[in-house]
Amino acid sequence: MSEACGFDAFFRSDHYLAMGGDGLPGPTDAWVTLAALARETSRIRLGTLVSSSTFRWPGVLAITVAQVDAMSEGRIELGLGTGWYDGEHTAYGIPFPPLGERFARLEEQLSILTGLWKTPVGEKFSFDGTHYQLVDSPALPKPVQSPHPPIILGGAGAKRTPRLAATFADEFNVPFHGVADTEAQFVRVRAACEAIDRDPAALLFSAAQVVCCGADEAEVAARAKAIGRQPDELRANGAAGTPDEVVERLGALGAAGADRVYLQVLDLDDLDHLRLISESVLPHVS
Repeated sequence: MSEACGFDAFFRSDHYLAMGGDGLPGPTDAWVTLAALARETSRIRLGTLVSSSTFRWPGVLAITVAQVDAMSEGRIELGLGTGWYDGEHTAYGIPFPPLGERFARLEEQLSILTGLWKTPVGEKFSFDGTHYQLVDSPALPKPVQSPHPPIILGGAGAKRTPRLAATFADEFNVPFHGVADTEAQFVRVRAACEAIDRDPAALLFSAAQVVCCGADEAEVAARAKAIGRQPDELRANGAAGTPDEVVERLGALGAAGADRVYLQVLDLDDLDHLRLISESVLPHVS
């Protein structure tokens, strides 16, 4: 549906526990879903925003992403983060270390992922870290995209997040923040790039916003109610309102430095919502 409506990408969040309602029908795995979509689509880019580094060993994740990249003929992007939802870890027996350790593990994972993917065919890759050790890995399979699928990092942290983004990311994302806060975080990441002599222009900047669009106020209110939110709150914190209002919000994010905006759709059964955005918002944004 997303591909047919003309959207550029379809991204999955990566969670194993619902955050509202009765939780039915239960969790699905983001990378299993993307593998299926890779075979069912032909144009749209596919990815996670974001996978939790606590869910997968880095070597296994490197294989998984490379395989799905091949299945999609080079349309995969990897969003990766520290994880934050303690409850889903407890529910499924997944270790959930303190935040400092999760950041340290994420940094090692990023070194391993990029190291495995960049190792020339026929050579071996080893890594001796605090949390992960790899010895003489054949570093296979290779992804279709070279040197690897785009890596997306994001968040609002003032120090560690910008440093990791400047070091490893192809794209930096600010999720679910206002325009001013988004712009301020972009500034911090650009400064972190400059601190390591990386051109900030080499990094794509993006934002994620909950979307709630209606042809009129009654439709906006109905869609807000369906996701348990209020129209005024959605307008303040997301891309909400009539198509003109959503276009205005996207324009403001663009002016703040966003090259790309992800619209989070919370009611997955409301396909008319996608059609409205496709017909009344997409033609007015570049």
